[in-house]
Amino acid sequence: MTIVLTIAGLTLREAVRRKVLRSLAVLTVLLLSLSAWGFSRIDAEFGGLTSGESKLIAAMVLNLVMFGLSLIAALGTAFLAGPTVSGEAESGIALAVLARPVRRTAVLLGKWLGLVVFGTGFVAVAGTAQLLIVKLTTGYWPPDPVAGLALLAGQAVALLTLGLLLSTVISPMASGIVAVGLFGATWIAGVVGGLGGALGNASVERIGTVSQVLLPTDGLWRGAMRSFQDPSLLSQFSEAFEGHPFLSAAPLTGTYLIWAVAWTALVLALAGLAFQRRDL
Repeated sequence: MTIVLTIAGLTLREAVRRKVLRSLAVLTVLLLSLSAWGFSRIDAEFGGLTSGESKLIAAMVLNLVMFGLSLIAALGTAFLAGPTVSGEAESGIALAVLARPVRRTAVLLGKWLGLVVFGTGFVAVAGTAQLLIVKLTTGYWPPDPVAGLALLAGQAVALLTLGLLLSTVISPMASGIVAVGLFGATWIAGVVGGLGGALGNASVERIGTVSQVLLPTDGLWRGAMRSFQDPSLLSQFSEAFEGHPFLSAAPLTGTYLIWAVAWTALVLALAGLAFQRRDL
């Protein structure tokens, strides 16, 4: 356990030193600044709104901005996970470390834990800052912000775990590109499935359901959206916004949350198995 925590600390320190962190910080500050300006202009641009309509728009725009933050987190964690295994194997660093009596599974678990701390920390800090911006500019506060941020953090953990698995078999850059590509494809499939549900097309709706099982990032994201919006407001305008990509009518089930945890554990186990068999 000491080795795992030590490697986790080293991985976290290395993640902080990388240029990826500076890029994430710049993108996050830009997004938060633009969102602060945008939220402050809601009343001016949409004059004559009722309080319910104003809150609904605030919730919708909040979900849009939170998707931007989740995309930044996805890019950061995916491209940090890539060099963690594949990059160190190619440079010879992994061979130097594993020449000592250190188990490969302990190294991989430590790296995963360090990346989890980095990803969840980013989501917590950036997400809380965004919620405070919305509160100060519009007065809106989501009904369950802690659960929403936790689900966004879970989304980042699922994606970085996938990136870690990919980094054991392909190059660092390719693993990041594939992970982010799958993230985007799953989100698009979820939007298509939502439109299918709104139109009553079961076959199209099934596309989103299957994609959320194969990669739970979009399912967790939709659960986060639900936590950031007021259900009573959505029920008032459900017909007008049915199938909207940034509003979610159905909450996550406990079964799906269990599946998301099991999926992450399974992918991490596969990454450990692939790393054990990899030639260094």
